[in-house]
Amino acid sequence: MKATLQTLRWRTPALCLLLAWAVVCQLPTTITPITSTTDANCTTVNTTDCGACAPGTHSDNDTESCFCCSNGFCVNSSDCTPCSSGFYQPRGGQVTCLPCPPGLYTNTTSSVLCQSCQPGYFANETASVSCMPCEKGHFASAQNSLRCEPCPEDTFCNTSSCTHCITCPGGQESLEVGSVECTLCHPGMYKEHGDDRCKYCRDGDYQVNWGGERCEGCPKDHYCPSPDVNPIMCPEDAFCPAGSSEPSYCMETFLRKDGESCRLAPLTIAILVVCVLVILLGVMYIVRKQMSEKRLVIGVSPKSPLLHPKRSSSPIYGITYDAEPVYAGW
Repeated sequence: MKATLQTLRWRTPALCLLLAWAVVCQLPTTITPITSTTDANCTTVNTTDCGACAPGTHSDNDTESCFCCSNGFCVNSSDCTPCSSGFYQPRGGQVTCLPCPPGLYTNTTSSVLCQSCQPGYFANETASVSCMPCEKGHFASAQNSLRCEPCPEDTFCNTSSCTHCITCPGGQESLEVGSVECTLCHPGMYKEHGDDRCKYCRDGDYQVNWGGERCEGCPKDHYCPSPDVNPIMCPEDAFCPAGSSEPSYCMETFLRKDGESCRLAPLTIAILVVCVLVILLGVMYIVRKQMSEKRLVIGVSPKSPLLHPKRSSSPIYGITYDAEPVYAGW
C-alpha cells in the first residue's frame, strides 16, 4: 500500500504536465484562455487548474480542451452556432455574427463574407438575404447600390434590373423622370436625333405623321395653313410661293393677277383717267380765279381794261375822260 501511494505521488506531476501540454498545443495562438469559475467538464484531475473556456471557444468533453470555432461561426456558452442568412463572420472564435451592410447580402448560412449587389440590383437594409431588382423606369449602374435612380427626361427603361436608361429615338420623347416608354411626337411636331423633346414645325412647313423626325417645306403653288395638315392647292387668282402659310391675292377691285404679278384692272384705269381730268380742271379753275383777283387789285375792269376806274369829267377837245375812244377819221 505504501509503495502504491509513492507511485501515485511520482506519476501525478508527470500526468499534469502532459495534460497541460496537450491543452496549449490545441489552443489557437490568437485565443488566450480565461481562467474563471470551474467548468462542469473538468474532472477530478488537477481541479485547481480548470477554468471556463474563453469567448470564441468551446469545450471538448473527450480531451477536456477548448477549441476555437471555425470562420463563419459564432459561439454560445457551450457550442458553435453557424451564422444565419444575412449575417457573416470573417474571423474565428467570435461571439456574435455581423449583419451584412446595405448594398451587400448573403443567402447562405456560415458565411465568411457578404456578396455585392450587382448593377441593376440594390439592398437598402442591413442583414439582407438577397438584392432586389430595380423596377421599370429606374436603374443602378454600380455595384453595392443602396437604391435605384429614376431615368432622367428623354430616357426610358421598360424592363426591371436596368443598369442604364436608353435615350428616346428620333420622333419620340419622354417628358417625365422614371419613364417606362417614350411617346411619339404629335403631327405638326418633330424631334431629330440629339433633341431632348418634340418641337413644333415652323410656319410654312408641315408634318402629318406621328413620330416625325423632321418637317417638310410647303411646295410651290401650295399653302400650309397648319403644320399638321397636308398642303392645299393655291387658288387660281392667288400667289403661293414655296413655304407659304397662306395665299397672297391681288386687290380684287383694282388689280388682276397676270402670271406671277398683278396688273391694273380696267376699272382702275378709268378711275385714274377721271381723277386726272378732275385735277386738270381744278388747276385751270384756280389759275383763272387768281388772274381775276389780280386785275381787280390794279384797277382794270374786265369790260374796259383801257379806262381807269377813277375818271375826271374835264373835257378835252370837247371829249370827257370817261368817253369811249371814237375813231375820228384822222
